[in-house]
Amino acid sequence: MPPRPIRLAGLAAALALTALSTPAARAAEGEWTAAPASGGEGRPSFYLEGAPGSVLEDRLSLTNPTARPLTLRLRGAGACATATGAFAVCPGADPWFALASAEVRIPARTRAEVPFAVTVPAGAPPGDHPAALVASGGGREVGVRVRVRVAGPVLPALTVEDVRVDKGRSLIRYALVNRGNTTLAPSLAVRARGLLGQRLRRPARALAVELPPGRRVELTEPWRAPALDRVEVRLTATAPGAARSEATASAAFVPWGPVAGVGCAAAGAGVALWVRARRRPGPGGPEESEPAAEPATTGAAS
Repeated sequence: MPPRPIRLAGLAAALALTALSTPAARAAEGEWTAAPASGGEGRPSFYLEGAPGSVLEDRLSLTNPTARPLTLRLRGAGACATATGAFAVCPGADPWFALASAEVRIPARTRAEVPFAVTVPAGAPPGDHPAALVASGGGREVGVRVRVRVAGPVLPALTVEDVRVDKGRSLIRYALVNRGNTTLAPSLAVRARGLLGQRLRRPARALAVELPPGRRVELTEPWRAPALDRVEVRLTATAPGAARSEATASAAFVPWGPVAGVGCAAAGAGVALWVRARRRPGPGGPEESEPAAEPATTGAAS
């Protein structure tokens, strides 16, 4: 394998050869775009696979549909998941990436293809290494997904954890954790059963979540909570190749407003009965006597 400086020089030469001078396809809103070089077929993202110690190569396509020259800055970065499981770019550079140039000047109405290389470290563990190529310029930044898979045994593993019922907002809160070494596309099924019967039966459906290895996301599931019942909620999470994971939570639903009103009415009736009982003499008890009339004085005093 050629030394790294020689490989980078080759990439730079390839950049000079692949810059296109023909008019490029105009972007939807007239803005520059970054995407994998298609080679005749459009690709939404990069997929590279190799053994530890290997060097993987591909090309990034940059399109400038405007009437002015454009300068874009490029870097490789790791990929993260947001709190909702959406794709995001991690801060900082990814040391696996080597770009032909960190800055590219693209003439007006021109497309350029920028070669890059990914060097898989010799001790890299098997599985997915989520990453991204980031282009920035003209007041915006675009990240293109790069999925690097290191050859070796793979273990998809998904768990659903920390299930709890938010009674104030009729939400079921839970966490999904990727405990394996491959990127997962999870699905979720929801059931809720109470003392009065089944309250919810939602079959498994794919979530709009991409979960990289080792990542955890906090999610919510809306539902219509009962007014009065004790319910057990059961979540079942699945993903291709991974074992099924289940978790439960219980919650009691009591309409405290009506219950408090009934309690106050009952308490008031009880107090009234107690007062009446205190005023009424018990069986065999002494009766209150009528006040005695004063005797009338008749005749003369002796």
